[in-house]
Amino acid sequence: MKFSVEQIAKILEGEVEGDGEVLIDNFAKIEEGKPGSISFLANIKYEPYIYTTESSAVIVSKEFIPKSAIKSSLIRVKDPYLSVSKLMAAYQQMLKVKKVGIHPKSIISDSAELGEEVFVDALAYIGDHSVIGSEVNIGAGAYIGLRVKIGAGTIIHPGAKVMDDCVIGENCVLHPGVVIGSEGFGFAPDENGVFQDIPQLGNVVLGDNVSIGANTTIDRATMGSTRIGKGVKLDNLVQIGHNVEIGENTVIASQTGVSGSTKIGRNCMIAGQVGFVGHIKIADGTKIGAKSGVAKSIEEPGAYSGHPLLPLKQYLRLMINLSKMK
Repeated sequence: MKFSVEQIAKILEGEVEGDGEVLIDNFAKIEEGKPGSISFLANIKYEPYIYTTESSAVIVSKEFIPKSAIKSSLIRVKDPYLSVSKLMAAYQQMLKVKKVGIHPKSIISDSAELGEEVFVDALAYIGDHSVIGSEVNIGAGAYIGLRVKIGAGTIIHPGAKVMDDCVIGENCVLHPGVVIGSEGFGFAPDENGVFQDIPQLGNVVLGDNVSIGANTTIDRATMGSTRIGKGVKLDNLVQIGHNVEIGENTVIASQTGVSGSTKIGRNCMIAGQVGFVGHIKIADGTKIGAKSGVAKSIEEPGAYSGHPLLPLKQYLRLMINLSKMK
């Protein structure tokens, strides 16, 4: 499919600078651009490439001021990164071939309820009394346990697993290898020092529009629910412990681990390899740098980093002073 620069600008509510009739049929990184492709400039360190790129069009900020001539057409928008994401999502949606139907090699309980236009691929399993909403897509080899509820429009990728009694909201995405509702890490030592299992009787509840990255695991609650709020995005290889609560629109990067009963607020940004101890609270809007260790509650929103955790400015000053030591 080909679109003119002018058509793309209308989708993005942007302004064209240059030839609006040039046709675009692909995306490319700005340093690897070719004729017919569209790129974007969001990080100023990539600016040198905009003067040499072969891309036919580049999405830039409205405030961008070129230092020399640019041969590509420009589409000026408020936020280039957000705009290219919007454009890619729209293009992906156009390319999708809607799948509907039940593969004959899937296994579906007679007591399960399936909504309209559901797709279930080969070797997928759906357990007793589970309720699958309309237009849900369940990939090959996926496992849906007993009494599971999955909201409309959700995509369960191949090999993902949703264990008994869990609830998945509408328009969620569970990538390959995700495990929702595995048993929490609960053990108690007896009088002989032998660890005995603590039954994990709760479930996991995901809000709407949640995305869970590949091989991420979310443990079921000991009692009650582990809760992931609306709009939360979890990267690959994230571990969420039992009874954790994550507020709406929080994002967590890869290899982060959240211990049991910790409550993370709304609109937080957690970088990779962060470790949280259990039973603490993190304020709404908190940002935490990579490889940080969070050992106590954060009551004031802000940016933090390090181990032990410090406010970001204090952490950076400490690193500068340490680098001067001989």
